[in-house]
Amino acid sequence: MRTPRRAARLAILDPDGAVFMFRYDDVEAGIHWATPGGGLDPGESPRAGAVRELREETGWTDVEAGGLLCTWVHDFTRQGVPVRQHEHIYLAAGPRREPTPEAVARHPEDRILGWRWWPPAEAAAPSEPLWPPPLARLLAAPRGAPVDLGYLPVAPTHSA
Repeated sequence: MRTPRRAARLAILDPDGAVFMFRYDDVEAGIHWATPGGGLDPGESPRAGAVRELREETGWTDVEAGGLLCTWVHDFTRQGVPVRQHEHIYLAAGPRREPTPEAVARHPEDRILGWRWWPPAEAAAPSEPLWPPPLARLLAAPRGAPVDLGYLPVAPTHSA
């Protein structure tokens, strides 16, 4: 039995269309890349949670959530607990920069191994999984209504 978890993320695009992502290591799903974000606090809206998580994980306070890009559901293990995560991913625009040293100091507790800006061509053919798997395609498509990806299994990869 998996514990339900609500979460939200921001797909931050720089002026050249590169997306900012973190590299994670999950005990169940292995190495993967995902946009900044995480679990929602009780009573917190997905949009507010995405912005709060971005601030905690990057130290950036000047990025605002734009339109909803997609929703999806996936499984992974968080702090030893198998969860089924229901996730909202919002678009945002921001300058190309690094997370603050204070934010980076907290990365190990979230199993964040690193970060980078993914240019569109590299995101379309990643060497390691991106979450959600169709993220590059969604970012390259003309903006329309948000896409509900439903449940997507994530294939395990080896850990770092």
